[in-house]
Amino acid sequence: MSADSADKHQFIAKVVPAVGELRQMEWDALAGADNPFMSYAFLTALEESGSVGPGTGWSPAPIVIEGIDGKLAGALPAYAKGHSQGEYVFDHAWADAWERAGGSYYPKLQIAAPFTPATGPRLLVSDDKYVIPLLRAAEQLCVQHGFSSAHATFIEPDKLELFERAGWLARSDIQFHWANRGYSDFDDFLGVLTSRKRKAVRKERVAAQSGVRIKRLMGEAIRPEHWDAFWEFYQDTGARKWGTPYLTREAFDLLSEKMGEQLMLILAFADGEPIAGALNFIGGSALYGRYWGCSVDKPFLHFEICYYQAIEAAIGLGLKRVEAGAQGGHKLARGYEPVQTWSAHYIPDPGFRSAVADFLVHERRGITDHALQLGVHTPFRKK
Repeated sequence: MSADSADKHQFIAKVVPAVGELRQMEWDALAGADNPFMSYAFLTALEESGSVGPGTGWSPAPIVIEGIDGKLAGALPAYAKGHSQGEYVFDHAWADAWERAGGSYYPKLQIAAPFTPATGPRLLVSDDKYVIPLLRAAEQLCVQHGFSSAHATFIEPDKLELFERAGWLARSDIQFHWANRGYSDFDDFLGVLTSRKRKAVRKERVAAQSGVRIKRLMGEAIRPEHWDAFWEFYQDTGARKWGTPYLTREAFDLLSEKMGEQLMLILAFADGEPIAGALNFIGGSALYGRYWGCSVDKPFLHFEICYYQAIEAAIGLGLKRVEAGAQGGHKLARGYEPVQTWSAHYIPDPGFRSAVADFLVHERRGITDHALQLGVHTPFRKK
């Protein structure tokens, strides 16, 4: 891409083949330490394991800005996408409409942490003066290569204005997060629920833990045999949900090698054998629940391993919240509250852009109303 200027300083915006082509220290300095999914370790583990790259529909295409000193000054974690899987912000209807109008929706540009519906940094900059040039570079890439659109998903709410200022369209959705309000332990948290909900949670936990032993494993305590068992669980869930699991077996080994201290694997054992598990990532302020699977269908075990154990772990680690993934209204009754998430979208074609903009106005009203309705039905005692 061509050179541009910001504050009279010259810089170069370009696309590189992979995050692994860049220097780790410079990438992580821009990404920050709070969100594990923007880390060099996470993104390169996906690249090196073949979870993204040839044959996956996720072609790494990070857009970067280099300062006059040759160092990384800005970056977008971008991918050329050949489908709409693994994004969790659903645009299949947009793709269908564009195809019926005679266009080709794919490839498109995705600015995201692959397979990860967790809010985090997307505009990785040393200075806000690089934001607009980065977004213009993404737009230019779309136009030059005939991409239908660009999508920045699960962006930080306080950065939405920067995308809108550049002319991108805003879209919202709802997730369910658990908030730590200074609880000393799980019982302390239960104390803020209504009596009926408190009894229901305790009943579920007793049923789920009956006949099983649950372990939380971190760092070097996660052994290869644990990953082998979890891989079987993950494959089963992935096959049922997506048709093909997103991550390869090697990805788990690389994640363990590169960022083992940021992983928490929660396993349930029966008669000494693992029968279910959930993988969590530990951030600077949040515990992120990502993958779950089981070989035995035991009532309430999913809630215990994915939600209640995560709450206990977050309290113990002093984390502010638990993000347990996309969707799932059943989380509401278990102390997880509705939170709005945001994405931003660039569409070069004026007619298509106008149609999508109109759709988003109506969709956002519905999302806002839905969030208000959900908020009324939280299990907390009313003050």
